[in-house]
Amino acid sequence: MKRFLLILLVLFLVVSLFGCNAAPAPEPPPQDETGAAEEITGLVENFGSRLQKVSLLAPEDTVKKSLEEQYGSLVAPGLLKKWQEDPEEAPGRVASSPWPERIEVLSIEKLTDSAYEVKGEIIEVTSVEMEKGGAAAKRPLTLIVEKSESNWLIVSAELGSYSLNEAAAYENTQYGFRFALPESWQGYTIVTEKWEGLGIGSDQAVENGPLLSLRHPDWTEPSPRQDIPILIFTTAQWASLEQEKFHIGAAPIGPSELDRNSEYVFALPARYNYAFPAGFEEVEEILQSNPLQADDTLLK
Repeated sequence: MKRFLLILLVLFLVVSLFGCNAAPAPEPPPQDETGAAEEITGLVENFGSRLQKVSLLAPEDTVKKSLEEQYGSLVAPGLLKKWQEDPEEAPGRVASSPWPERIEVLSIEKLTDSAYEVKGEIIEVTSVEMEKGGAAAKRPLTLIVEKSESNWLIVSAELGSYSLNEAAAYENTQYGFRFALPESWQGYTIVTEKWEGLGIGSDQAVENGPLLSLRHPDWTEPSPRQDIPILIFTTAQWASLEQEKFHIGAAPIGPSELDRNSEYVFALPARYNYAFPAGFEEVEEILQSNPLQADDTLLK
């Protein structure tokens, strides 16, 4: 009996000794950030591919339905509701051309185990860029993406200002404006002329000012292409034009404003492309992207 009790005591001590020296249970592995980044990139690129399918200028009911159909599975319900109530805050298509073609992800930063900040650019294109590559315009975008159960959802989106295509952008410091051009216009020239404003009921010129035309590098005398004409008015001249104190040309409608700074108003002549020369469709697409940006800081 004593021998049996001794054996039990020895076994107890052995088990206790090994139990004290046993390695602790392993910590759960850290979250796979590489895998998360890949999933988030896929989410954002999927979102970017749907932007052109959401026309923000459609009737209100159509916009709400389109936002739900295209973004519903990718964004949080609260953000979707916000966009449906105020579509101007939502990313999407605002013109027939250019249109948002994709989102390029620039960086992904971890905020918490279940939230990341994504910085990227919305790449907008026209038919020219679809054929030759490049971008007609770029717009910065910052997204916050959070894990919801097993899926990542976009919970916040902040749109930045459009950036010019620096490859062929025209900058004018005399009048204070920039004009974005697609890469195919690299090597453009500037043609300087003058507009004249005729008095109402007379053929006498009562006002005048500069007319700058951006000319495509492929323009030749035998085969001219459509220019991009820019009328430049002082703010006082523009006010007089709107008050119908003079008119420009024989068209029944006046020029259309493109943008303005504190001193000048920039406008497009009425029926500037009445002859439909080669390249007029491309110029129409360029103008639909609001390429002219007036800027007081450029004035010298």
